[in-house]
Amino acid sequence: MAMTMTQKILAAHAGLDEVVAGQLIEAKLDVVMANDITGPMALPIFKQMADKVYDKDAVLLVPDHFTPNKDIKSAENSKAIREFSFEQGLTHHMEQGKCGVEHAILPEKGLVVAGECIIGADSHTCTYGALGAFSTGVGTTDIARGMATGESWFKVPSAIKFNLTGTLNPFVSGKDVILHIINMIGVDGALYRSMEFVGDGVAALTMDDRFTICNMAIEAGAKNGIFPVDEQTIEYLNEHTTKEWKAYEADEDAQYDEVYDINLNDIRPMVAFPHLPGNGHTIDQVEADEKIYIDQVVIGSCTNGRMSDLRKAAAILKGQTVHERVRVMVVPATPKIAIQCIKEGLAEIFIESGCAFNTPSCGPCMGGHMGVMAKGEKCVSSTNRNFVGRMGDTQSLIYLASPETAAASAIAGYIANPEKFGGNK
Repeated sequence: MAMTMTQKILAAHAGLDEVVAGQLIEAKLDVVMANDITGPMALPIFKQMADKVYDKDAVLLVPDHFTPNKDIKSAENSKAIREFSFEQGLTHHMEQGKCGVEHAILPEKGLVVAGECIIGADSHTCTYGALGAFSTGVGTTDIARGMATGESWFKVPSAIKFNLTGTLNPFVSGKDVILHIINMIGVDGALYRSMEFVGDGVAALTMDDRFTICNMAIEAGAKNGIFPVDEQTIEYLNEHTTKEWKAYEADEDAQYDEVYDINLNDIRPMVAFPHLPGNGHTIDQVEADEKIYIDQVVIGSCTNGRMSDLRKAAAILKGQTVHERVRVMVVPATPKIAIQCIKEGLAEIFIESGCAFNTPSCGPCMGGHMGVMAKGEKCVSSTNRNFVGRMGDTQSLIYLASPETAAASAIAGYIANPEKFGGNK
């Protein structure tokens, strides 16, 4: 039976020679992750099941959503997972100042690798498919069971193939690619299916591009997103990890529900209007209408807070001044990235241009802190969701875009074309 990449990984972890779409399986887990919102909810359930986690190396609790703690409740949540981590003797103890945004810190520390089966109590756990892993978000009960037993059940997903060709134009990145795709298929276009990205165009995408694309697979309703392991992946793994990994390739005759051919050359800078990631507009369409004036810009998150993202934003902001009616939060995804920003002079560029340069956190992305919006305000954000009330008041508006588009908009005071604001190509 021919299988996709995802199906092969699931079959291997279920101890089966083959699986088919729709089949219910019990699979062994390589990594089980939760954060300071979801982790505390899973702990009481876990304690009804077991006294000890199944593997001290494999269970990861990351404080990142409300860190630095914004109030007493968030402090209590962080305390709960901190104490559990010490009680259980978890190998990879995570703490503010020493970790960062979960979906950036796990790959950076080499804790997730190709061929693994990973669950996380956060919907954007699908990020790790960039490395050739099966990774998906689950609920707190499944996380508790995963921590206790090292196993979880899955319904094997069918798949959609995205055949990528060509290369990206200047000022176009992985964020534009995934916004283009979600606009094309809709926010439920890949519902409970695997989004598999293949083709010659994969080589034209950086690892950061791939992390961004897989991160937002859930915004199309997908169970997971996944890329094949190529030379770039291997280079990244060799640099970041000592864990053993395995590459899985889809069979040539694997079955796909749909196949989309996407020429990367044709993709333009994209902006997703409120209130859905699938409400996409090209920057040319935006420019053809009346200017959309903004109040806030956020550059960061598990989607676009990596080093290449911040370099691109800084290249546009260098020597410029943020518009007087706009406030900007720049949030590096990890301490390592923050340090690199300081070493390369990016932090100075951001601050001198009028941005707030913040500590690693999910904060503004989900309206937690460090950038909550008031009624009627508009924000251009490099984050992944623009639902009603996502970043503050229910009558605030979020426009999703790349770091370059966000930086250009910060200078202009309205949603602007990054091609007209220079920077590095």
